[in-house]
Order: sequence, then C-alpha cells, then structure tokens
Amino acid sequence: MKKLWEKAYEIDKQVEVFTIGKDRELDLQLAPYDVLGSIAHAKMLQEVGLLEKDEFTSLKEGLSTIYQEIEEGDFEIKEGVEDVHSQVELLLTERLGDVGKKLHTGRSRNDQVLLDLKMYFREEIWKIAQKVQDLFDVLLAQSENYKDVLMPGYTHMQVAMPSSFGLWFGAYAESLVDDLVVLQGAYEISNRNPLGSAAGYGSSFPLDREKTAKLLGFEDLSWNVVYAQMGRGKTEYVIANAIATLSATLSRLAMDTCMYAGQNFGFFSFPNELTTGSSIMPHKKNPDPMELVRGRCNQLMALPTQVMAVISGLPSGYHRDFQQIKEVIMPAFEMLSGCLEMTCLMLSNIKINEELLENPIYNYLFTVEEVNKRVVEGVPFRDAYKEVGNAVEEGMFKADHEVNHTHQGSIGNLCNDRIAQKEDEVMRRFKHDKVEETLQKLL
Repeated sequence: MKKLWEKAYEIDKQVEVFTIGKDRELDLQLAPYDVLGSIAHAKMLQEVGLLEKDEFTSLKEGLSTIYQEIEEGDFEIKEGVEDVHSQVELLLTERLGDVGKKLHTGRSRNDQVLLDLKMYFREEIWKIAQKVQDLFDVLLAQSENYKDVLMPGYTHMQVAMPSSFGLWFGAYAESLVDDLVVLQGAYEISNRNPLGSAAGYGSSFPLDREKTAKLLGFEDLSWNVVYAQMGRGKTEYVIANAIATLSATLSRLAMDTCMYAGQNFGFFSFPNELTTGSSIMPHKKNPDPMELVRGRCNQLMALPTQVMAVISGLPSGYHRDFQQIKEVIMPAFEMLSGCLEMTCLMLSNIKINEELLENPIYNYLFTVEEVNKRVVEGVPFRDAYKEVGNAVEEGMFKADHEVNHTHQGSIGNLCNDRIAQKEDEVMRRFKHDKVEETLQKLL
C-alpha cells in the first residue's frame, strides 16, 4: 500500500513495522476526531478560495459517511495503511476521485495528529471529570448519611482524636474538588487549536486558523506555529500530572478502605458479592477491587515520569519520539475511568460499623475533649493537659464520648454545602456542552 509520503523507492519492511508501532491500533480511537477535523479544514479551505463549493460539498458528504461508519464500528485501518489520516484520505480518493487528494492542502500529518489528540484529550478529560463528579456525589451523600457516626482519627498510626465517617467521606470529596481544578487546567491546555501549524512552520496558503478553531469548538489557538508543535509532549505531560494527582487521591482512599475493612479495624464491610475469596482459607472475604484500584492508581502516578522520559532533552520541532507518548497516555484514561467506577460501586454499598467506639481501646480518643472541657470551665490549658495526662498514666481516665465540635469543617459542622458549591463552580468552567453543540453543527 503506497504511503502518503512515499517516493520512488520502497521502505524496508522491518523499518516499516518498527516505525508504525501501535499507531494503527490506537488511531482507531482518534478516527472520529480526524474526520471532524477534516470537515472543518475543508470548510475553511473553501472559504479562503482553495476549494470550490461543490468540492467542499463532496468532501463533506464523503467525510460524513466515513464518520457514520466509524460510529457503527464499520471503519478499519487496513493492513499496509500507516495511520488513520492515510486511511481517511485513501477512502475519500477511492470514493470521490481527485477531489479527495485536495483535502491535505495546507496541513501536515504533524498538525493532523496534534489536532486529533487535542480533541481526543478534551473529550477524555471531560469523561473523567464526569466520573469524578459521580464519585464526589457518592462521597458527599455518604458523608451526610454518617455525619453523626464517630470513628477514630489517627496520627502517626496511633489512636489520636475523634473523627466521624461524615468527616472521612467528606475529606475525600473535597480532595476530588482540587483534583478537578488540576483536571480542568489540563482541559484548558488541550482546548487550543493546533491545526494550520502544518509541519511546525505554518504554510504559504492563506489559512484561517481562527475559523477552524471556531468550527471545532476550541476556546483558543496555539498561536505560534512552532509552539503548536512544541506543545506535543508538553500537553501530555500536563494531562499526566492531572491523572497522577487524581490517582493519588484514589490510591489513598483505597488504602484507607482496605485497611479499615480488615478485622483488626472493623470500621466497615462490603457485601459478599463485592469481595473475593481464598483458595485455602474459607473465611476470607478480600477487598480485591479496592486493592486493584490502589495498584492501578499507583501505576498511574508514574505517568508523568514516563512522558517526561520521552520528551526530556528534545529540541524544538517534530520528532517521531512523540509516538511513544500515545502508547502510555491513551490507555491511562481507560484505567483511571475503571478505577473511578469501581470506587463508586464499592463506596455506594459500604456497611458502616456504627457501634465501633464502644470498644474500650478507643477510650483515649477523648482525652483532648476532656482537656478542652476543663479549659472551658476555667482551668489553664497547660494545667488541664497535665491533669488529664496524669489520669491516663494512673489508669484513672474516664472517657466521655460526647463531642462538641462546631467550627467550620469539623465533626459537627461539615460544610458539605460549601464543598458542593466549589465542585459545581469547577465543573461549570469546563463548558463542554458548548463543544458538543459546535461539533454537532459541524456534522
């Protein structure tokens, strides 16, 4: 199969296989974006006089047909075809004749793949944000459900002060809000049009890059054509850090969950159908789903290092090294999505031990409460601290399980409404409904 760049010689087969790598497999995920980008590019070419109106009409009809085939699962990148860009152009030329050869006017595969990736990243980041919102809603609902159920708080892995399940669930909900801020930043960087940068140095054709940006729902351009190419790798690094930040929250939540579900803690349990067993120990009910969330999220936290290892030290301009980034960043979205869905499922079905603090091992949780009670009664703090400390040492301390925390963000005043407000503000900044409406108009 002739390549788009092929000259009067044939490339060595071993070189061909090595350089294509996993592009054909991964490019199937980019196919709808490649077609949408081609429609916008053709529309712009017609408006600047580089395509006749009837030529654009033919190209749009042909591209719309290919888009439909992609949506229905009837599109494939045939053996011997390098990538999705080549396959789309091949189909257009086969079906429409010479007009199919005009579509590549004013662009390079370099800015095509940049465009496809930006549109893919924009959509995948939004999908992750929606799944984060789902988990956020579960956490905040459970925080409200169990806001009056106390649990131990720890420092240095030692029993420290009273906490509550409401406080624990709510803490992770607010952590997700910060993760969404980082994710939204990655979305914003992805939401810039690189098309028209061609191979990284622009074109002598009178391209209207703002037009293609508008047609594709981009918020802005990568204005400098050299930077548009330099943005490849950097965009993925920003996204990788957003994925790693979110993964760190999920990993920590999974670690808490696995630990607190163990018999030595017994804070909560899960329905049998959400656990797995042992081939030798008949009593075991293992929280394997959350262990895998922990393991996979720990893998994802290495993603920025993987991306940086590829791009570190590269000069400006396009380099084939960038191909390697696709192979680590694209599968990461699916892995993270699965972890978010599983965490939602597990925490939606959690069974809280509401009698947890009846166990006398937690009596010392309430020493600070006793100190503060005496301070309110007029005893200087240092004297109250010493009195309670002496009672503990002498085995005379009597725990009062009543707590009276009223300040913002404490056991008795979770401020979940304020956390929900913050989350809503961040989600609205994505403005993804505008993108979806614009792309529907393009089709």
